[in-house]
Parts: sequence; C-alpha cells; structure tokens
Amino acid sequence: MPEDGPSGSGPAASGSGPAEPGPVRRERLLLAAALAEAGPDAATKCAGWDARDLAAHLVVREGRPDAAPGMVLSPLSFYTERVQRRTVRAVPFDRLVERFRQGPPKFSPYALPGVDKIANGVEFFVHHEDVLRARPEWRPRDISPELGEVLWRRIKIARFVLRKVQVEVTLVQPDGRSLRVSGRGPAGRRAGARGAVRVHGPVGELVLWALGRRDVADVRLTGDTDAVKTLTETGWSL
Repeated sequence: MPEDGPSGSGPAASGSGPAEPGPVRRERLLLAAALAEAGPDAATKCAGWDARDLAAHLVVREGRPDAAPGMVLSPLSFYTERVQRRTVRAVPFDRLVERFRQGPPKFSPYALPGVDKIANGVEFFVHHEDVLRARPEWRPRDISPELGEVLWRRIKIARFVLRKVQVEVTLVQPDGRSLRVSGRGPAGRRAGARGAVRVHGPVGELVLWALGRRDVADVRLTGDTDAVKTLTETGWSL
C-alpha cells in the first residue's frame, strides 16, 4: 500500500484535477475553439474551404473510414468530396465542431491507442494555423516544446508531399537539426535533381511550408540560385 505523504494524503489524492491533455489533444481543443470563434463562413488558408468545410473534413476524416482513402488517393477523391458535401448540408456547424472536439468515434481507426499522436499532430496544427492565419489580426503564436517535438518527428511526411520536386530540399531548424526531404539522401543527389535548397525556420513554419502554405510560412531559402527559383516556381500541397 502506498505511504501517505506529509499532508496525510496518498499519491492518488495528491492531484488537483484531471491530467493535463497531451500536445495533440491540446491542439484538437484549440482548433475546435478557433473554428467556433471564427464561425462557419470564415475564410481559411486551406484553399477553397471555409470554416464549415474544414470542420466537415475533420469529422469525415475521423468518422468515415470509407471516405478516408480519397483524402490521399486522387482517383477516390470524388467519393470523399461527395461525403463531405453531404456532411456540410446535413450537420449544423456547431455540432460538427463539437463532434471534432470530442474526438473520434470508438469504431474509428483514429481511436486506437497511439494513433492520435502519430496521425493527428501535423493535421491539427496545420488546420489550426489555416484558421488563425486567415484572420486580418493574426499574430504568430508560441508553439510548446512538446508540440514542436511531435511536429519534428512527423515532418517526414514532407518526403511524400515533395516527392516530385526536382531539387534537393533540406529543412533546417534554428537549433541546427535538419532533415532532407527531397533527394536521394546523404550519398548523393537523386537522378535529375536540379541543385539543392535549404529551408530555414522554426519547426511549425517548416511544416506549413512543406504542406503547401508557402504564402504564410515564415521561412528563409538558401542554396543554388537556379534551384531556389525552380523550387519557388513549383506547386505542391497535401
């Protein structure tokens, strides 16, 4: 049996409330609050979507596994878009936001232990910034070290997003940590690569840049002049 502490209460009684949510859960709550505050018709930085569309996307992503493949596979996107449009029409905005805030349904793959941290950190961060940075009064926010580590561990997704980019791209944090996300690897350039570019910035800005929010990401590009030009003229998004 655990011994009581100096106050006479055991460890189980020493807490003052529920455990603090982890960085991904906290980002979910902040995104839900930002959507609710913005309102259904608010613009976002997710091209072509207002806040209502974004809320529907988040709910469909976690609650309709049948529609999830179309979010990454273009031939199936028509079905995903149809499900999302129906969701927008059928479910009031405030209910969409509340469904998202509460988390995935029990039957969802996203409800499995560990999946939230792996699959949702980047998703929630980027869409939170999509809402915030569309506001005229937007100001940068501080990213917790915990969320920053989650983002850095998952930033490898940029290798998929940038797979067709014809230059080598290396993402570089202010502390010097770096990750090559386009190119063959340390041994040499991918065949056909047209020079190399290093993208410098805080991890949140690197994530936004890599996932297609280049117009709002605060980063600095260095490298071969022609390679930088090629990269800035290339379009991509997730």
